[in-house]
Amino acid sequence: MPADLQSLAEDAADLLGAPATLEDRDFHLVAYAAHGDTIDPVRMESILHRRSTDAVRSRFEHYGIARATGPVRIPADHAAGVLGRLCLPVRWNNVTYGYLWLLDDEERITPALAAEAAPLCERAGLLMARQARERDDLGWKLADLLSSQPDVRAAAADELAETGALEPPLAVAVLRAPGPDPRPLNPWLLPRSILTAVWEGDHVLVASAASPLPAVERARRLLEERGPAPSAAGLCTPVTSLAAVREGWLRARVAARAAAPGETRDWSSLGALRLLRVAGDAALSDAVLSPGIARLLAHPDLAATARLYLDHAGSAQATASALAVHRQTLYHRLHRIESLTGLTLTNGQDRLTLHLALTLSPHLNGS
Repeated sequence: MPADLQSLAEDAADLLGAPATLEDRDFHLVAYAAHGDTIDPVRMESILHRRSTDAVRSRFEHYGIARATGPVRIPADHAAGVLGRLCLPVRWNNVTYGYLWLLDDEERITPALAAEAAPLCERAGLLMARQARERDDLGWKLADLLSSQPDVRAAAADELAETGALEPPLAVAVLRAPGPDPRPLNPWLLPRSILTAVWEGDHVLVASAASPLPAVERARRLLEERGPAPSAAGLCTPVTSLAAVREGWLRARVAARAAAPGETRDWSSLGALRLLRVAGDAALSDAVLSPGIARLLAHPDLAATARLYLDHAGSAQATASALAVHRQTLYHRLHRIESLTGLTLTNGQDRLTLHLALTLSPHLNGS
């Protein structure tokens, strides 16, 4: 009996003489095997995008495949170019874990032949059930690594070390989609080496530190399939031990907070924004947002001028050029900035105070 799902799909295609597609119960692609060059839009969509559309899922589930214990024939829709197919439910212990689809427009697969594929479907059900259980268990252990309780984290680190599922150094990533989105990412659509969990509203991924960005981008695309707005991502690497995963998550969530939609920020690139990790918004606001600076923030154009001036190390020429204004206009704005804030822009400490406040303020809630 084949030892993996791809081999099972290939053996099913050879046995039944038809192109085969293995999907999980949420219609995400698990494996596929060609048999000739027969294809239709549904199969192509599943292979190219690694999932079937909601419309396809609705149509196929209408035939009762989620409750079926034996083969279900789905008729063709030739007007839409969709071929007839046979669905073999993939089950284990009376639970449906997926579907094995065979393109069979001419109904060449007889009931007797389909019955010969039953051991393959049973084996696939066992493997999918086992993988689902393993992923669930590892997801719970990852959640325990993120716990605020040291004893829970220590126990999870010991258990994960025994499984060998995570080998430091690691990368911890946080993805945030606009609006509430508590649903976890489908682990079938991520590499098996990636652990993922939803923790305190964050989609958390833990992967090898060697090349985490492809996994982050894959997870971002999965989130963006749920809505049109791009997600922001933060990354902390390297995380040198399982015990440090929680701190990696806290740093990665700061990086995600600082990232623009569609952007991935690394903790190492944040500079002064790392202060968001060590103090709460209220404490930072009290520390950096004086009444004078608050008055300046009420004038966005002047605040932007001040930030640009300080980003250019106080160079009037460079700032005026960046703003496309006459230098005298810039001097007038700088005088207004000093009047509003009570700070002197030729004083190094005052410039540091203002620059820090302007850097942090866009990321402080209620500022």
